[in-house]
Amino acid sequence: MPSRLPGMDPWIESQRWEQFHFEFIGEAARQLVPQVRPRYEIAPEQRIYVERAFGDEGEPIRPDVPEECREAYLVIRDRRDQSVVTIIEVLSPTNKTPGSDGRGLYLRKRLSVLESRTNLVEIDLLRGGRRLPTLERLKPADYFAFVCRGQTRPRADVYAWSLRQPLPSVPIPLATDDREVALDLQAVFSRVYDDFGYDYSLDYAQPVQPPLSEADSEWAERLLAT
Repeated sequence: MPSRLPGMDPWIESQRWEQFHFEFIGEAARQLVPQVRPRYEIAPEQRIYVERAFGDEGEPIRPDVPEECREAYLVIRDRRDQSVVTIIEVLSPTNKTPGSDGRGLYLRKRLSVLESRTNLVEIDLLRGGRRLPTLERLKPADYFAFVCRGQTRPRADVYAWSLRQPLPSVPIPLATDDREVALDLQAVFSRVYDDFGYDYSLDYAQPVQPPLSEADSEWAERLLAT
């Protein structure tokens, strides 16, 4: 059953994020393959690291009990020479936790990509956590996507939208001599939501974390009641 909300479902963030993140990456790849073949191949890869437990202020609370974390992301390669053309990242909670191992690792990888000619598409579907650093202040929004083309750095296209809006379609840059393709984030979200039955597996009686504003909470309650 489709979501009754027009765009991103904030209950996923605290209840089903790990599964959603994995499936969102896979569905994005499935939508992109027909658009990039036969010149490019696209496949998920994993970043594996050890994460300590962190408190609200980003300080380690259980440094003696680390946890192995796996984060998937998409890599588009030119089939002719296997060169990496574009990386697509969907941010995880640890990427946005100040002081965390996951944030530090991701920021180092991000910097190395931004110093190269590889295109980077960064999708932030999390309301919680600290936004990643940008040269210019971001306007207020719930969700963001950044399209960083290798040939136009340090400029990037920023897509920002609210909880009340559908997810946008964002361009996916390829090699400079090839046309860009589009990734419909709303179509990806809707397919994952429907395929995995989030309409009944999410507990909508639980409060959203991080909390919604009073106005957004009332708005969501009205939609969910229909």
